[in-house]
Amino acid sequence: MQNRIDHVAIIMDGNGRWAQSRGLPRIKGHEMGARAARRIVEAVKARGIRYLTLYAFSSENWSRPKDEIEGLFRLLERFIDEEVDRLKNSGVCIHIIGDLSRFPKLLQDKISLTVEETRENTELHLAIAMNYGGRDEIIRAVRKIIAQGIEGEGLDEKSFSLLLDTSFMPDPDLMIRTGGEWRISNFLLWQMAYTEIYFTDILWPDFDEKALDEAITWFCSRQRRFGMTSEQIEGRLP
Repeated sequence: MQNRIDHVAIIMDGNGRWAQSRGLPRIKGHEMGARAARRIVEAVKARGIRYLTLYAFSSENWSRPKDEIEGLFRLLERFIDEEVDRLKNSGVCIHIIGDLSRFPKLLQDKISLTVEETRENTELHLAIAMNYGGRDEIIRAVRKIIAQGIEGEGLDEKSFSLLLDTSFMPDPDLMIRTGGEWRISNFLLWQMAYTEIYFTDILWPDFDEKALDEAITWFCSRQRRFGMTSEQIEGRLP
């Protein structure tokens, strides 16, 4: 039986290196990365996958040069201005995971408006991770437990998952990281317990439909164990 994909998560790595290899400023790589994101959103939707999470800005990215961060914010604002109507009309529901409190007020307002205007869409749930870190997300969930006075006996994996930013969607089936790095970089630490992880040397601006299909083909060839032995999967052991 072919593996089913409900949720793909992507670490979009390699924008800066793409630009530098061409003698261009790093922000140009981020601009081309935004185009790649637009292309992959449509490709994922066309393949009937219901959930897509894109790692756009990590909680560690604040250490980048100030001008690059400000350029990223301007790029995000422009992306929202240009894409919100198209996303709304194409059935894409936007979700934001992460802590937006450090972002400029104008950007926060634009993000909130985009989330509200696409709330009723159901064809594709697009989660954008912004100022997101897996450890930070878990700490924020623990703070909710303390604030709500939840006792230890009333807490299990399911109830804890409902306190996370991703409570509205299933855990990722497939995580793709572009750019040649072999690590998960504090991304969806809780959620990726049994995710199949695919690494590619392709830099994010060059990642296209063909590369996506190669990742999906690889995923479909995997035997997903979920902590079980091959004998258990095949039904020979309880």
